[in-house]
Amino acid sequence: ISDDSSFYGGHGIVGAQVPLGCGIAFAQKYAKEEAVTFAMYGDGAANQGQLFEYICLWDLPSILVCENNHYGMGTADWRAAKSPSYYKRGDYVPGLKVDGMDAFAVKQACKLAKEHALKNGPIILEMDTYRYHGHSMSDPVGAHTFTRDDISGVRQERDPIERIKKLVLSHDLATEKELKDFFINLNIDMEKEIRKEIDDAIAKAKDCPMPEPSELFTNVYVKGFGTESFGADRKEVKAALP
Repeated sequence: ISDDSSFYGGHGIVGAQVPLGCGIAFAQKYAKEEAVTFAMYGDGAANQGQLFEYICLWDLPSILVCENNHYGMGTADWRAAKSPSYYKRGDYVPGLKVDGMDAFAVKQACKLAKEHALKNGPIILEMDTYRYHGHSMSDPVGAHTFTRDDISGVRQERDPIERIKKLVLSHDLATEKELKDFFINLNIDMEKEIRKEIDDAIAKAKDCPMPEPSELFTNVYVKGFGTESFGADRKEVKAALP
């Protein structure tokens, strides 16, 4: 279920959100909506077969965005793919390589891609980006080829927020102090909003009654019993119910 911004969430299985995006784009085309679907995936998911099925079967109003930070979890893209030029991988659809660290380049590329997708079908955008941290807590910085010096260099030269900050200052759109005050106030407001959201969620959870034991078997089905369990004996399931 999407929220007001039409965001349909992510997926825990690598690349599995791509065919879901295909379904959304199909619905948009079927309903003749002037809208497109952005299906996001990483360089680590770029070799998934379902991605190629998506772009080959239907001319759907969709934009496939490969967020290429050059490491699928901990494996460098040049080791994981025969061709790490992901924007060229479509064969049947055009692609563009975009500086994913440049907000203005991303905006312009998305605008062009939307115009194309509405008229001609899928297009691939490879967003060349960078990550400052490992894939998880068990994947520390420096465990692979990028080092703290690399990260520091990218922060200084390519960081998207710093880039916009330099543009704002160079065109005299704001002073250093005005920007600093803006971000301080923004962070304070965001922290207050997030804390309230968390507190409300905790209060709601505490007020909710404990579920009935039978809820353990909700959406687990057995023929003739209203539930079906793969590999489970019907008698065992029945005996387990209160």
